[in-house]
Amino acid sequence: MTKDDDVKSLLEKVEKATKEKKLDLSSDEDLSIGVMNLIGLEEHLFFTAQKTGNDKYYELLHEVREMRKVMLKKIIKEYEGEVWCASKHVLSASMRMMEVGTKALTKGDKKDAKEFFDASYNLYAMFWALNMGQIKGDGKITKAIMESFHEEGYSTAKILPSEDGKPGFMGKMREFLKKAIDCCKE
Repeated sequence: MTKDDDVKSLLEKVEKATKEKKLDLSSDEDLSIGVMNLIGLEEHLFFTAQKTGNDKYYELLHEVREMRKVMLKKIIKEYEGEVWCASKHVLSASMRMMEVGTKALTKGDKKDAKEFFDASYNLYAMFWALNMGQIKGDGKITKAIMESFHEEGYSTAKILPSEDGKPGFMGKMREFLKKAIDCCKE
């Protein structure tokens, strides 16, 4: 099975499950953004505790961490190996790249902003690829994602079409996210 077949198969499964009301990806997308913010809050509470010397912030950090774990379990129902931890870090990295992109945009650096935004969205696509039940032992999708990231670097990661005009793997995952996850569905 090719990378194209893997993505096509994933899209078909998502469409079927969405039509059968087995998946509410719009809620899961909202929840994933919420989890990103909980991870960010954990980081800020840690640094605040360190900067102020007030250990009460560690207690808050613990409460936020427990909440984040519960919320992440609502999205990541089954996982193998270190997919749970990788998922958390991918969401965190996605959020950080988005924030750096926003700061670059505020400074007027549109080129850098676009690079960080693309990296953020690629990481977000990786989160969904890891957690949509498509990796079964052989890790085909994970391998394709990692090859894509390493071949062209984090900034482009095969977003642009290949010479024959077809999107690369990450481009296909981006298209998958556009089609499968619509936060505006009620």
